[in-house]
Amino acid sequence: MHAAKILLQMLSAHDVKHIFGLPGETTLELYTGWQDWEASPHPIDYVLTRDERSSAYMADAYARVSFKPGVVEVPSVGATHLIPGVVEAYKASVPMLVFTSDVPLHTELRNMLTAFDQTALFKGITKATITVTKGSEIPHVIRRAFRLATGGRPGPIHIRLPMDVLGEEIDDSEIFSELYAQKEFVRYPSARPTAELEKIKDALALLSSAERPVLICGQGVLFSQAWEEVTEFAELLGIPVGTTISGKGSIAETHPLSIGVTGSRGGTRFSNRIVREADVIFYIGSNTDSANTSKWTLPAKESGTKLIHCDISETEPGNNYQTDVILIGDAKGTLKTMINLVSTKITQKKYDDLPRIKQIIKDAKEYNEYVWELKQSEEKPIHPMRFIHELSKTIPDDYVITTDPGVSAIYPSAFHKLKRAGRSMIFNYAMGALGYAIPASVGAYFARPESCIVALTGDGSFGFTVGELETISRIGGNINIILFNNGCFGWIKGELQISYGSKYVDFPTNFQVVDYQKIAEGFGLTAYTVRDPKDLSQVLQEAFSLNAPTLIDLQVRSENELIPPVPKWVKIAEKTDLKYIF
Repeated sequence: MHAAKILLQMLSAHDVKHIFGLPGETTLELYTGWQDWEASPHPIDYVLTRDERSSAYMADAYARVSFKPGVVEVPSVGATHLIPGVVEAYKASVPMLVFTSDVPLHTELRNMLTAFDQTALFKGITKATITVTKGSEIPHVIRRAFRLATGGRPGPIHIRLPMDVLGEEIDDSEIFSELYAQKEFVRYPSARPTAELEKIKDALALLSSAERPVLICGQGVLFSQAWEEVTEFAELLGIPVGTTISGKGSIAETHPLSIGVTGSRGGTRFSNRIVREADVIFYIGSNTDSANTSKWTLPAKESGTKLIHCDISETEPGNNYQTDVILIGDAKGTLKTMINLVSTKITQKKYDDLPRIKQIIKDAKEYNEYVWELKQSEEKPIHPMRFIHELSKTIPDDYVITTDPGVSAIYPSAFHKLKRAGRSMIFNYAMGALGYAIPASVGAYFARPESCIVALTGDGSFGFTVGELETISRIGGNINIILFNNGCFGWIKGELQISYGSKYVDFPTNFQVVDYQKIAEGFGLTAYTVRDPKDLSQVLQEAFSLNAPTLIDLQVRSENELIPPVPKWVKIAEKTDLKYIF
């Protein structure tokens, strides 16, 4: 058998349906093997992209939405371009298989064109990097890669494939017995270890003694698909639930116990106050990073707040805070055990009759009245809260939203309320690099092709990935790009305004005027330009109903002109005449 065909057969056996990639000379053996593959029609689709970074972001989003590892392949010359996407997946614990082809290894020290030490490059940003030195080893390597990617704390695995190894012919008798998959590792989580029972009992005792407990759910809840358990557990004990920006969807945000996103990316004065006042916080699947905790001031380390922390990895619990109870285990499995232990002991009083919860519901209602007024804004440029209002009204029930940092993420995370739990929004806030939303929308589309896919991006991010409009036009589907156009790198303008004053905001940030509608139409997308908020509803409805790629250019204010809900920024804005939302 041809080694490239063995690779494809092993990937197919592990239920791989899509590979995102960009062709190169060192991978030609794979493409010829693919074309000659006896399986017909081919069970694996090749999604041709226009940039290796985009390929990685597509695989990342595919993995988040499908609950299967994303697969990306690029040639040796493009391996360095993968880095932003691989780092995001590594820091966000997203399972991926990252294939890079290579020149024959013995030519590296002879300065062969495109040769470099790929292993060293990927060693610090993946769970493991594996070099295939014999074609007959491919089945073993693929099984190992799937186990590592989906087991424990998920993450990307790098596989280096020299071109001469890809072209090997292997005797059938040597390889036949190795052509099998380990099916338990084709999805994640592939195992559900439960935290130690005595530790679970300690956590329940601490929660039961608390007067103002709060659950805060990170992305680990979504990876574990534990949203039903989170809701049931919160209802049993009558505990309000907040999420990190990446954990948004861990509970339906229309649920009375939901307080929304917390922290400095998506948190509001309503949600953050509840966290600040908590006497016990139960973190589930969160890494308590700087964004989730507003640089470790929420809660403040000197507050005396008791902490419980559950995570599948031993790396995170207790990493940033002194923690009273550490639970090492899968979120879903551990919560199921906790539910079984409390279900026969819970008070018969309904959670929404509890005095504290009644007060939170009242406070939420008052805060929502403030939000409602902002959402009615008729101002031009279009107020981001008006956009959120129109988006929430018009988006179909079945959707996936991908976002870029900036206006594209901060307002939807805080103010677009998810009506059902589960993965329907993706934020790349492990690293927060620009240029994620558009390629991520392609990955989300292949994971859920019947859903309405919406990519929220800024004009700064758009410049990173404009080439993928050709990819989107080629594949078709209900992919809708909404571009927030403020003519600059707006987040940097906001930081400069807050930290140094208006004198410094324009120097490194401004763009010239660009006709994004023409650009999109040149790539074959249906495109719109909206400058009046009264036109928003109609344009959004039309775009979502076309079942074809679209782009909508919205003019908005930059972050230095309207301060978004970032606690540090708002604190300074309150002392000035700057407009802010919080």
